[in-house]
Amino acid sequence: MNPNQSAMKRTFHAADYAVTGTTLGISVLIGIYYAIKDRKKNTPEDYLLGGRKMHVIPVSMSLLSSFISAITIIGVPAEVYTYNTMYWYISIGMIVAAAGSAHIFIPIFYKLGITSVFEYIEMRFGRVNRMIACSIYMFWMIFYMSLVIYAPSLALNAVTGLSLWGSMLVVSLVCIFYTALGGMKAVLWADTVQMCIVFAGVICILVRTSLFVGGFDTAWKVASKNNRIVFFEFDTDPSTRHTVWNIIIGGGIHSCSVFGTNQAQIQRLLSVNSLRKAKLALWLNVLGITTITTLGIMVGVAMYAFYATCDPVSSGLVQKNDQLFPLLVMDTLGDLPGLPGLLLSCIFSGSLSTISSGLNAISAVMLEDYVKPHCCKEMSAKFQTMLSKGAVIAIGLVSLAFAFLVSELGTLILQLVSLLFGVLGGPLLGIFTLGMLFPWANKWGGLLGILSSLALDLWIVFGTYVKRVSVTLPSPVSTEGCSWNISSRTTLALLNGTTFTSAFNKYSGVDRIYTMSYVWYAGLAVFTAVVVGLIVSLLTGPTKPSTLNPKLICPFFDVFFPWLPNKWLKFLRFGVRHEKEDEEETLDRTIYEKSVPLKPNEHVEHDNKGADIKKSCPDKPKLSQSIVNDDKKPPVMRHKYETNDGTSNLGYYSQYDSQAQTRF
Repeated sequence: MNPNQSAMKRTFHAADYAVTGTTLGISVLIGIYYAIKDRKKNTPEDYLLGGRKMHVIPVSMSLLSSFISAITIIGVPAEVYTYNTMYWYISIGMIVAAAGSAHIFIPIFYKLGITSVFEYIEMRFGRVNRMIACSIYMFWMIFYMSLVIYAPSLALNAVTGLSLWGSMLVVSLVCIFYTALGGMKAVLWADTVQMCIVFAGVICILVRTSLFVGGFDTAWKVASKNNRIVFFEFDTDPSTRHTVWNIIIGGGIHSCSVFGTNQAQIQRLLSVNSLRKAKLALWLNVLGITTITTLGIMVGVAMYAFYATCDPVSSGLVQKNDQLFPLLVMDTLGDLPGLPGLLLSCIFSGSLSTISSGLNAISAVMLEDYVKPHCCKEMSAKFQTMLSKGAVIAIGLVSLAFAFLVSELGTLILQLVSLLFGVLGGPLLGIFTLGMLFPWANKWGGLLGILSSLALDLWIVFGTYVKRVSVTLPSPVSTEGCSWNISSRTTLALLNGTTFTSAFNKYSGVDRIYTMSYVWYAGLAVFTAVVVGLIVSLLTGPTKPSTLNPKLICPFFDVFFPWLPNKWLKFLRFGVRHEKEDEEETLDRTIYEKSVPLKPNEHVEHDNKGADIKKSCPDKPKLSQSIVNDDKKPPVMRHKYETNDGTSNLGYYSQYDSQAQTRF
């Protein structure tokens, strides 16, 4: 079908509205269901972490949805249409990032039994660094969620004429409603349903578009002829937008800031009851991301073939390349009532799942990092849960307000998100890397490391904007097949094909740094944070590794080079007493092996030498967190309690049985 012939068919039928409305309704019903089902469970752990006993499948689907969303559904095809297929290499970068996250970051968070990843920052570098990191994260996620709110609203605006602001309002309110009501459980299961819709929708549009252009092999040939099929760009010029090197390395570091240290991801991984399951969920997530990215690339190829002779932007059918996907939906499926609604539901589902994950994560950060450490230390579990729900509502409304600002930005959504993750996610990954891999780093190193990396990336971004540096122009498009008058736009189409010299060679001096591809921002931030952090730590008095809690440091060589001789491994721990941690795990096993079945509210006080002292705790301490380790057989559950005076006590342990998690 020629785009000209389909121009009059771009209308939504009643069946399309019904399908889209059903998608929104399912999410709302899931929230209501869990609000009723868990109405008697008013603890923050249940609301924010699902009681730490969620199944691997919904957790992996929620991980997938957290950073796929409408950004990928709309952005990846637009990236291929506008530039080429080089973005696919991000999949390889993600695999590398997942391996690093699974062996460096996640085990540490899991063993600490924390709710917020920023609790680690305080343990390692003090409260000031924790608050700075929290603030960066809050702004990062709010701005990201605003982009995700904007994306489906842009889609609806393009194909239905519905008000952009009205669309954003509907998406936001639906998401706020079911997230605030149902908490983590509602988010996980809603994400699972929504991601199934996403996969079905993307496959549907790929098949339909390929049929219109004569098959996917024909689409591939058309795209290849017009320089959209590019997989072997090995240019070392730092200003080149996408190359094999910068996508795998820079994109891998970018992905590591998501998989390894982002609260939205870690919070889901902490909702399962073992480290092994957390790693499995992460790898299933990577498999899903690789699949959806590949499908997005294929949709982009088919979309280019469909519009090869009549570029919708140059011809005035749409205003931005980010509107191409919903336009394609209406052009290829507009004569089949209900199917355009499915594809728009696909976009909606991607956004709803991401926003809900972000809201749930930020509510945990606000409770654990802002409220509990500074005020209301004696508040009840029910009140803490109410505060978390209030945080979901407040942050959701703030994100909606930011979405109105985002609607004024003209940059490709995918590039804008990647830039955001690099500039704000990079410094956060940098301080976590500094803390976990370099035991000599101190609080001053952490402070100046994160601030200097943030300042450098912001300087480059704002400098690029102020200088209006042009790095990579889009690939050429054609309007030869358009039947209406587009003389005013033809120049733009021809300009897109203009060749130019390397931006890196075009500029001189400090200005050259502004030409750097956005993909490198995260890597530059991590490098700066670590180097500055180590230099400052050495100048201000490095931390003695032997004084650190070994649970805060990753034994890098033990993890990645376990075949080295023990003497070498001990030396390469640089004085960190990881053997002490091994002794504590052995002690946990000893406690279990001496255990007897528990009765409700029964506890065992331990003297740290393996001998049970008494069966019940005299002052009835409240459970504040649990660490479950079933990698060993038999499994061990270790509880941390807070006594009535507010002090923490790791001397109290409960004996493990199948009901232990629900008894306290």
